[in-house]
Amino acid sequence: MDIIINLSVGVIALIIGWAATSSYWKKVIANKSSSIIKEADLKAEAIKNEKILLAKEKSFQMRKEFDKQAQERNSKIANTENRLKQKESSFLQRKEDLQRKNKELEIGKKEVETLNSNVSKQLELIDKKNKELDKLLKDQIEQLQNVAAMSAEQAKALLIDSLKAEAKTEAMSYINDIMEDAKMTANKEAKRIIMQTIQRVASENIIENSVTVFNIDSDEIKGRIIGREGRNIRALEAATGVEIIVDDTPEAIVLSAFDSVRREIARLALHKLVTDGRIHPARIEEVVKKTKKQIEEEIIEVGKRTAIDLGIHGLHPELIRLVGKMKYRSSYGQNLLQHSRETANLCAIMASELGLNPKIAKRAGLLHDIGKVPDDEPELSHAVFGMKLAEKYKEKPEVCNAIGSHHDEVEMTSLIAPLVQTCDAISGARPGARREVVDSYIKRLKDLEELALSYPGVMKTYAIQAGRELRVIVGSDKISDKESDTLSYDIAKKIQTEMTYPGQIKITVIRETRSVNYAK
Repeated sequence: MDIIINLSVGVIALIIGWAATSSYWKKVIANKSSSIIKEADLKAEAIKNEKILLAKEKSFQMRKEFDKQAQERNSKIANTENRLKQKESSFLQRKEDLQRKNKELEIGKKEVETLNSNVSKQLELIDKKNKELDKLLKDQIEQLQNVAAMSAEQAKALLIDSLKAEAKTEAMSYINDIMEDAKMTANKEAKRIIMQTIQRVASENIIENSVTVFNIDSDEIKGRIIGREGRNIRALEAATGVEIIVDDTPEAIVLSAFDSVRREIARLALHKLVTDGRIHPARIEEVVKKTKKQIEEEIIEVGKRTAIDLGIHGLHPELIRLVGKMKYRSSYGQNLLQHSRETANLCAIMASELGLNPKIAKRAGLLHDIGKVPDDEPELSHAVFGMKLAEKYKEKPEVCNAIGSHHDEVEMTSLIAPLVQTCDAISGARPGARREVVDSYIKRLKDLEELALSYPGVMKTYAIQAGRELRVIVGSDKISDKESDTLSYDIAKKIQTEMTYPGQIKITVIRETRSVNYAK
């Protein structure tokens, strides 16, 4: 029983304690709840204000975009309205143009109808006139046949024959005029090409002869060269084939031989012997042998260098050697290699001007005198022998023919042949090319000028173009135009009778009147 009471009292105490605790917690919870509610209210208010601001900003942006879109739509509408107005105005303009053209077409139709009616009337009149003309023509033809006692076909044939004869005469006259003009033009063009070619080629003037002077330092060396009882000089002459002249000329020995290769071998051998100091027959033979080998190598090298310089390829080695050998050969004092190089260049330039193959022309020009440097003395002329050599070493037929015919010993079969002949003459005949030509050339020019000055009224004379033209200046107060023609003719005749010259000389008499005043 006591237990039950104690339990009851405990329970009641627990209940009373719980109630007291519960009221406390209620107050705590109520306070907490009120603070949470207030905080929530504040947050809600802040969120509300933020949302309102965002809404206002978004509304402002939307309004701005709307205004922008509205403005773009308005501008598009305005542009569309402007285009429509322009189209409407152009349409109205086209409409007005069409209306105007329609009016013009209507007026044109009326004019065309009027013209058609007039044309039809004119055609009727023309037909009528044609019929009348045909009738008159028939009547006239009948009258002519009665008078001429021949038919219309016979008269037509007679007229055609007379017209043919007249046309043939006129054609022949026209052809003659054309031929004369062509000849004049051809001569002028040929002179131009030759003059340009000569002016474009300039080569050295090398004059050689049949003797070579070997200079020595003292006359003592002469005795060493002669040797005991002349054995050294005899050995040297036998080895080289050159005549060695040792005379009283101080410090000089003369080497004489027609073959310039032998002279060069002898000169070089002497130079080596004198430099070395050992001069005796065995040494002479050794040095001459080495010198011959050296000269042969130099000849081949000169030939190769010449071919390379001229751009000529595919020459046979033997032809290259002969070309190099030309260096030691002269023709009338003119070095043969220089002459051949010059002829080759002249041929190439003139062939280019004439539309021919310049390579073949240059090849023929270089080889045209190849027959002048044979290893043996042939019985044939150098032109024919050179042609045989070229044929032997498989040169082209045009080249062979040009070599053989450049002195008219063989008939020319190609255009290259006369070209080589002409260039050979140009190279050999130009002033200064060959021995003693310079002096005679200058004298001839002076004689030309003095001959023209001997005539009365002549003031000045000038020989130009290497003596191919003489310019004569006369006083206008002393000689008239007609007398100028007579003077030119007289000078030409006197030159023909009194002077010797190559080719022809053009005499030009110049008469001029000058009026001079001074502005002060």
